Amino acid sequence: MKIERFEDIEAWQLARELTRKVYGLTKKTKLAGDFGLKGRIQDAAGLPRSMRSLFNWGSSMHNIAEGFDSETNPEFVRFLRYAKRSCTEVQSELYVALDQQYITNTEFQDVYDHAGRTFTLLGNSDRARCYSWFHQVLDSLQTRPKKSNPTRLSSSQAER
Repeated sequence: MKIERFEDIEAWQLARELTRKVYGLTKKTKLAGDFGLKGRIQDAAGLPRSMRSLFNWGSSMHNIAEGFDSETNPEFVRFLRYAKRSCTEVQSELYVALDQQYITNTEFQDVYDHAGRTFTLLGNSDRARCYSWFHQVLDSLQTRPKKSNPTRLSSSQAER
């Protein structure tokens, strides 16, 4: 399968599901009342881009998408690393939720394992670069047309 959009990336799909799971968990448990922890775990899983720039927080899902739109392979890899860190942050925040008895062991394990699967896929793409999806993404970055920047007309061209 050729990867033409960030939505085609398997790691992004896993990260999207992680975001759904985290938001679902924070809506229907005691965690909903702990606004600090709820916000931190949601931020790590999928903070909206408009808020991320204000607080310099990231998320696995958004970093994969943003990295896909990067101009260079090293920049894309950098965003994949950010995405990995966000998976680890979700796992760490889950411990706080578990220790505060906001979530059950089953809820903890389900989301923790999903974050781990997402991390593993991102880790393999970053270090070993052995998954075909990663090479497909890199190929698509190299073959897709570059975004054109509108050129400014000089004052003499604009007068014509």
